[in-house]
Amino acid sequence: MEAIDLYYQHRVDPNVPIEEVAGVIQDLMKEGKIRHWGLSEAGVQTIRRAHAVQPLTAVQSEYSLWWRSPEEALLPALEELGIGFVPFSPLGKGFLTGAIDRNATFAESDFRRIVPRFQPENLEANQVLVHLIEQFAAEKNATPAQISLAWLLAQKPWIVPIPGTRKLERLEENLGALDVVLTAEELQELNDALANIEIAGDRYPAGSDYAKRTGK
Repeated sequence: MEAIDLYYQHRVDPNVPIEEVAGVIQDLMKEGKIRHWGLSEAGVQTIRRAHAVQPLTAVQSEYSLWWRSPEEALLPALEELGIGFVPFSPLGKGFLTGAIDRNATFAESDFRRIVPRFQPENLEANQVLVHLIEQFAAEKNATPAQISLAWLLAQKPWIVPIPGTRKLERLEENLGALDVVLTAEELQELNDALANIEIAGDRYPAGSDYAKRTGK
């Protein structure tokens, strides 16, 4: 019988108790239709409540060198509960590759067009982060994308980033991050430098539905 290996609830529905969602998932698992389940951009308390009804396998949320908020509460909770973490936008929607500057333009259908961090003034302000990554990439004979992914992989063994790409060469480049080993000293040096960088711009427009449905 065919089954879905990992079924996500993409964003928590504030109108439906998470226990009810977990109960439905549990029924689907008993029927053999789903093997594992996960949540996307859920808050820690919601994760705990869901996990108590039907253990979660994974939580998917944004995490990268320019969005480290999950380190505050989410990652400790996932480690405690034994839940895997799947960071989306591990390359900052392309920004961390160094291919985007203040002169970048985005199509009407491109989500980045409405993201505060991708406004020209913020793209310019955040170049300091790109320059730092490029410096480490040069020292490691790697690309900025590979350094960004290697940093994520070095955080915890249960972190599996999901970079998106439409090009084979980018897929191969991303896979090359597995061969980039950052030593404890290099990670500390990178993290110390990151601590002195203030990121400009939010990741979602203030007051938007995107912003309202994260961390719930």
